[in-house]
Amino acid sequence: MTLPPVLVLAGPTASGKSALALALAQAEDGVVINADSMQVYDALPILTAQPPEAAREAVPHRLYGCLDPARPCSAAQWVELARAEIEAAWHGGRLPIVVGGTGLYLESLRQGLSPIPEIPAAIRDEARARLAEIGNEAFHDELARRDPVMAARLPPGDSQRMARAWEVLAATGRSLAEWQTVPRQGGLAARWLTLALLPPREALRAACDGRFAAMVAAGAVEEAEAFLARGLDPAVPAMKVLGLRELGAAARGELALAEAVAAAQAATRAYAKRQVTWLRHRGGADTVIDAQLSESLLAPIFAKIRQFRLTPV
Repeated sequence: MTLPPVLVLAGPTASGKSALALALAQAEDGVVINADSMQVYDALPILTAQPPEAAREAVPHRLYGCLDPARPCSAAQWVELARAEIEAAWHGGRLPIVVGGTGLYLESLRQGLSPIPEIPAAIRDEARARLAEIGNEAFHDELARRDPVMAARLPPGDSQRMARAWEVLAATGRSLAEWQTVPRQGGLAARWLTLALLPPREALRAACDGRFAAMVAAGAVEEAEAFLARGLDPAVPAMKVLGLRELGAAARGELALAEAVAAAQAATRAYAKRQVTWLRHRGGADTVIDAQLSESLLAPIFAKIRQFRLTPV
């Protein structure tokens, strides 16, 4: 039996993945499927660099701005949504092009997930309420008493993952660390081709800085101010969008705009560096493109995709 194809375009923020995905979708009758954990939310389209309207009109784009930012999107939820979109693309005779830099999403889609039971909403809410009540440091201390293994793995600043560890233990009586040793289940049966776009360090740093400056020029400060005015739970993932905290401080007059932009650019560069490290060590790329995306790279990339589609295994 020949498995249907899935193309994955992975890479750090500002590496040019979205532009490459658009070009490939136009050339190969593809559907672009988002695998970025911030772009799934119906909020902050400028700060999360969601594709512009012109791109969405040119080719189908799926799972962008589709979820309420007030509720976290788990890897399991994203996998379920992505699976449905991939299968819809196959049924329509199109090539699914999964694009993003969220390693957990990409890994879970291909390899499956640990079989952790669904966590009741009441327990999830209890974990986040406790975190909000006592703060990150005290919550980390509490987690260390209840689950020292997971607490040792997580810094106090990682509120989302701390809350996840707390809720899994509360709901199942077993540490998340224990669940993670159980073989994964439910990986998508497909024929995979993964391309990792990893520009040289200095080029990527410049791209991060330039893109954030362009976001500010496009109205990111006003977007951040309006979003923060909604008063969402600080623990929800959407509150961790790169640049949101810094631009919010500028909007409140706590930082000069230039200082806020510089701090947000530094945070973006650090995040891109972490993504590159993950992709090099765990990304499982079939092809690594160690260059800034350019017109000259498109022809060999297109040729590789066409060979992949014409050579079923």
